Amino acid sequence: MGSLPGTTAQASMLVLARESRGMTQTSLAAAMSALAGERVSQGYVSKAEAGRLAVEGDRLALYAKALEYPAGVLCADPELSGIGIGLVHHRKKAALGAQALRRIHAQLALARLQVRALIGSEAQRRHRFERIAVSDLDTPAEAAQSLRKLWNLPTGPIPDLVGAIERAGGLVLVRDLETRDLDAVSQWDGREAPLFLLSAHAPADRFRFSLAHELGHIVMHPEPGTTAVQERQADEFASELLMPASDIAAELNPPLDLTRLLDLKRRWGVSMAALARKALTLAVISEWQYRNLMIEMSTLGYRTQEPGEIWREVPRVVPAAAQRLVHEHGLDRAADLVGVLPEEFVRLFSPEPGSAGLPATG
Repeated sequence: MGSLPGTTAQASMLVLARESRGMTQTSLAAAMSALAGERVSQGYVSKAEAGRLAVEGDRLALYAKALEYPAGVLCADPELSGIGIGLVHHRKKAALGAQALRRIHAQLALARLQVRALIGSEAQRRHRFERIAVSDLDTPAEAAQSLRKLWNLPTGPIPDLVGAIERAGGLVLVRDLETRDLDAVSQWDGREAPLFLLSAHAPADRFRFSLAHELGHIVMHPEPGTTAVQERQADEFASELLMPASDIAAELNPPLDLTRLLDLKRRWGVSMAALARKALTLAVISEWQYRNLMIEMSTLGYRTQEPGEIWREVPRVVPAAAQRLVHEHGLDRAADLVGVLPEEFVRLFSPEPGSAGLPATG
């Protein structure tokens, strides 16, 4: 195993890289031991992550191989790189464990470093995102209306929410988050473009609502902490952004049955359940009618898997930047610049989930 003179791992990057792989200190030590053919203790990993010993040379190469990252990533200065800076929001279920959440937050922090290499720091500062304050008088629904005006979105459905966010300068990534208990996570430091990381497994309608929900957090919530109030506000924002009351009210008029909800789902790109909830919020249907719709949907299994496929939105900006980098430098060099191994570069930045992937050379 070759030596890497002049490079030393940063303790915080060792933690971030390990957590992004979902590994504990014990499992990482076991992986390093298997690769090295000699025992590496959990205590060694603990001291390395605490900055109490230098990780360099052959040991740095071993660390990088076990974590499946280029060694340079482990040596990046987190202060200079701005990794992990900024408020993180997430739309998750209560069942998601702390270790899984740390893994996804670490992946988000490293994704910021990756897209910075693809897009450039200066380019990321050219965006049209603004904080929109909410209060007892200024509601989340009004914040959604303000954003529609700011971005010059037309009335009616938003046919491509990912495209609208990207045109405003936001960055959207879709990845396998290795859990069904989290749909989306987002981060914004108020300067560089907001970054949205979404689950590739979410149904297309839930994907859109989760993205709108995260967008609500980004523009409304500069303060730390995910509270029940913030979650309710983000849901209200998402509902109004995707289904403006002034545009959809007439289409929700009774009789509102499952057949109508299915037709409206295809037009508005939101779930039947979200449409029914919107009808209740607008007092188009009563609480009793809403409950009956939910019971009927539950009986038919629609609460788990709704009928009616809608178009799955895909990001374009980051995959296009990745393709340009490959064409300019070749796959191996492009992956190194971004801070991942070539195989992971192809997996993370293919134009569409399940596509053939990126070319190997320029």
